[in-house]
Amino acid sequence: MNSSGDESFSITETPEGVTFSLHVQPKACRNEICGISGNELKIRLTSPPVEGAANRLCREFLAKLLRVAKSDVSIIAGEKSRHKTVRIHGVGRKEVLKLLQQTRSSE
Repeated sequence: MNSSGDESFSITETPEGVTFSLHVQPKACRNEICGISGNELKIRLTSPPVEGAANRLCREFLAKLLRVAKSDVSIIAGEKSRHKTVRIHGVGRKEVLKLLQQTRSSE
């Protein structure tokens, strides 16, 4: 995972959960977190960006990684863009940062 730019990755925490930006690369060979790109978490998804398939997979992938229900993950901006803002209920900033550290250390 590319660690350059980690300082600019922004996670907003509220009592309900967290909000952060994603850069999604559809039609990849596997689902994975691949680093930080500017102020966004970059993820690759196997699904094509047609009829909401990539958005569904994005929510499912994040829910599985953060161990929350799929209904706790919502795309609040960028439904039709590669640049999305997601809100995840039931987790805090620490959980997201821990996930990033685990991903980085597994490479």
